[in-house]
Amino acid sequence: MIQKNLFMIDNLVIVESPAKAKTIEKLLGKEYHVASSMGHIRDLSKKDFGIDLNNNYAPEYIIPNDKKKIVANLKKLAKEAKIVWLASDEDREGEAIAWHLGEVLKLSPAITRRIVFSEITKTAIQESIINYRSIDQNLVNAQQARRILDRLVGFELSPVLWRKVKPSLSAGRVQSVAVRLIVEREREIINFSPKSSFRVTGIFKPDDAEKGKIHKFVAEVNKRFKDKNEALIFLERCSTGEFNVSDIVKKPSKKSSSPPFTTSTLQQEASRKLGFSVSQTMTVAQRLYEAGHITYMRTDSVNLSQLALNVAKKVILEEFGEKYSNRKNYITKSKGAQEAHEAIRPAYIENKTIHGTNAEKRLYELIWKRTVASQMSDAQFEKTTVTIDVSTAEEKFIAQGEVLKFDGFLKLYIESSDDESNEDEIKGFLPPLKPKQFLIRETIAAIQRFTTAPPRYTEASLVKKLEELGIGRPSTYAPTISTIQNRGYVIKEDHEGKERKLLILTLKNKSITESEQVEIYNREKSKLFPDNIGMIVNDFLIEYFKEIMDYNFTATVEKEFDDIASGKMEWTKMIDRFYKPFHKKVENTLKVSDYSKGERELGPDPDSGKQVIVRMGRYGPIVQIGIAGDKLAEKPRYASLLKGQNLETITLEEALALFKLPRSLGDYEDKELVVGIGRFGPYVRHNNKFYSLKKGVDDPYKIDQNRAIELINEKIEQEKNRIIRTFSDEPDLFILNGHWGPYISYKKNNYRIPKKTNPEEMTKEDCMKLITSLPNVKKTKK
Repeated sequence: MIQKNLFMIDNLVIVESPAKAKTIEKLLGKEYHVASSMGHIRDLSKKDFGIDLNNNYAPEYIIPNDKKKIVANLKKLAKEAKIVWLASDEDREGEAIAWHLGEVLKLSPAITRRIVFSEITKTAIQESIINYRSIDQNLVNAQQARRILDRLVGFELSPVLWRKVKPSLSAGRVQSVAVRLIVEREREIINFSPKSSFRVTGIFKPDDAEKGKIHKFVAEVNKRFKDKNEALIFLERCSTGEFNVSDIVKKPSKKSSSPPFTTSTLQQEASRKLGFSVSQTMTVAQRLYEAGHITYMRTDSVNLSQLALNVAKKVILEEFGEKYSNRKNYITKSKGAQEAHEAIRPAYIENKTIHGTNAEKRLYELIWKRTVASQMSDAQFEKTTVTIDVSTAEEKFIAQGEVLKFDGFLKLYIESSDDESNEDEIKGFLPPLKPKQFLIRETIAAIQRFTTAPPRYTEASLVKKLEELGIGRPSTYAPTISTIQNRGYVIKEDHEGKERKLLILTLKNKSITESEQVEIYNREKSKLFPDNIGMIVNDFLIEYFKEIMDYNFTATVEKEFDDIASGKMEWTKMIDRFYKPFHKKVENTLKVSDYSKGERELGPDPDSGKQVIVRMGRYGPIVQIGIAGDKLAEKPRYASLLKGQNLETITLEEALALFKLPRSLGDYEDKELVVGIGRFGPYVRHNNKFYSLKKGVDDPYKIDQNRAIELINEKIEQEKNRIIRTFSDEPDLFILNGHWGPYISYKKNNYRIPKKTNPEEMTKEDCMKLITSLPNVKKTKK
């Protein structure tokens, strides 16, 4: 007798994440059991590419070990369900996850329903259940094509780099093109030569200005003077000239609100306004989406639903009034825009704030403001331009003033800008003026200005550039930028900038005086710099794989993925057309290409006469004096480049200075003090222990013995404060103070101590009990 299964699930809903599952289960009620797949449950095998090249590029999928338990549980639940609803995300990646679930769980089409929704609200989910569909194989094929093409490029190119450049390197189709953008911008900056000119501004007031009232205003000459002599001649003419208003033009102008957020514009604005990295923005947005606070966060659409438009209008009327409301329908213009999703907006626009972490609240507020502002009236201005004649010169002064007549959307939201120019427009207060009115000159100043190099990319401006070129899609921006940094090809860091003196010529009364002003230029914050290895790999790939590195080719591939998604192209034919010539090129490159080490000859060493070379070594960029290979000759000497030094720009003098280290500072406590530079920067070595020099404070070439001893004592004092408890009968066991609070260290593994436990009172037995019950805290790998 077969026992009937007493436990049957009417409806099993499978989503990607536990957070999403929790939100949906609350909305659907007891008739639905919601489970999570924790993302993809299958991936390409690592063996033989995971692709059968002899069988029309058939993918060979495996279930990773960390997903086997999840899959077993989902199989059990699926067997007990009457209907299985596959509710993964609505993009291609989500469609592929749904397809993999159907394949692995062996779901019958009769009981399988595919549902998608752009927001986790009761209405949206119920509508998706009513309008369920089957899995869209075209979307699945587009995702498979991207995955397989990227696997083929990565797995074939990486071994070429290992053999020809440096071990452990890797390459990727989109990532390598992103690195190229950063390298090309860096070379533009390296080759940039600043040019000087003089910008002249004057302070004037009307000749009939009332005493005690502010009537002064600023105007700028309508040309730049190329040198000091030209500027002086103009100021001398002004010293005897008269000034009058020759023209006044008043024009109404307006500024319209920006459209609601897409993935790209959200990443850019969160970077500028909140200081978030691209990956941080996507992580926080994912949490907001899964908690039901915002619509789907991977989209290139600026559309808003009719419901959203109606609610936004209601909010504007209640908050600001009728004159601030202006309904707008935006059209998506981005190159290669795909699925017609909604823009990123609050799921419930009437909710101005949410409960959550500080980051979640700030990002939600940004999305809310942008959405509501997009449906608000234009800001209205009156722009006044005043032209001032000089009786003794042809040049004219121009003064501009802007009066805000109606704030419109600016009452709620002002978009940030990537423009880093310090050429701020002269717009501001203008007193009442009339044509032909004489003006009194107060001072006129000619200030030296230098042209600026193109700015380095931030994460956000790189996303913007990739989007403009049609490279990548909303789901790929964040992983691409994370990958190029994780691989060490690109570094995100700040640069303090350099000082330079600016000459100022000032005309006051009848005399001209000279003075100087110090300007900080090339100051960088959170900018992307190519590392030496990134530049070498970029050059190698451009030389031997020009097509892969071509911006138009990469954008064309994205367009072909779109064609596959819409059923216009067969995915295997697209792969075949790319792979066969690419594979031949790989084989040929392995035969004919030279080893690429980014090598540069700097000139002879003055002491030995031997050639000084910079190149990429096994562990990083190095300087080499002498050539290896001659058995009779002295062995070459080597020194590592300092952080921030570049193989392309380092000078002979800078390279030779690296050989001054390590240097001895004498003895301390009968042990030698040595200053050197290692993988982690400059250090003092004493008694086989290393003490880091302080960045921006200590120069390894100038530090003396007293300062070195001071650093050693500081570190010893820190170590004393770090140790809470030791155990004489267990020398590998410590209770230590860490950045995140007290923890146990045992045999190079770390274990958290619960907050309510007093670490000073813990015995050895308490520690060992905790160690056996807690997972150790894994150290982050660099």
